[in-house]
Amino acid sequence: MSPTPFAIIAGVGPGTGASVARKFAASYPVVLLARSPSSYEPLVSEIVSGGGKAVGVSTDVTNAQSVTDAFASIGKEFGPEPKLAAAVFNLSGGFARKPFLELTQKEFDAGYEFNGKAAFLFSQAVLPLMLRSTDLTYPPSLIFTGATASVKGSAMFSSFAHGKWGVRALAQSLAREFGPQGVHVAHVIIDGVIDIPRTKGWLNDKEDAKISPEAIADAYWHLHSQPRTSFAFEMDLRPYIEKW
Repeated sequence: MSPTPFAIIAGVGPGTGASVARKFAASYPVVLLARSPSSYEPLVSEIVSGGGKAVGVSTDVTNAQSVTDAFASIGKEFGPEPKLAAAVFNLSGGFARKPFLELTQKEFDAGYEFNGKAAFLFSQAVLPLMLRSTDLTYPPSLIFTGATASVKGSAMFSSFAHGKWGVRALAQSLAREFGPQGVHVAHVIIDGVIDIPRTKGWLNDKEDAKISPEAIADAYWHLHSQPRTSFAFEMDLRPYIEKW
């Protein structure tokens, strides 16, 4: 019997990550990676109680050994040669808004650690599984969550911008290398404030001024379900009032 394909999401906060997990859990078992069990346990319980399958794995995606251990655990859960339908890199971190001449090396390095390095480690772990999953209903999809800083290095955002630009460059390189092998690699620029509990008091003077996490998840599913005849590499998502 063929192994059951699954989806994996790295970074499952209350916004994009959780909504993407719920969306993909309607079709696949989902694996949720986060440093702390408190980040994924409520979501695992929610998905399981709704009739889906979800597994949380405590993982520091910036650490090579932690990623190796996480995928060893996944192998025990889904078998030695699992089929991976979709992988979403949704890590956030390394954000420091301050003048460049006041920025510490530790803060600058964090922009790389949580973005370029973590995306590299995650991609090296998921791509071998995806290369043997090209016979599924939809092409296996590796989707990276980007931000405004992925394409615009604003003043006082040098740490975050260099990290996000690095993820976008990595995604573009991987799309060119692995697209011809049947793996859909895409990058999504989230250009605006996401509507989550932490931003509840923001931008309330205009209706629909924040990005719906559920709409982001719908966009990710749209990318995942695209056929090989029409792979999109990049998508911009922003509210109608966002200046760009």
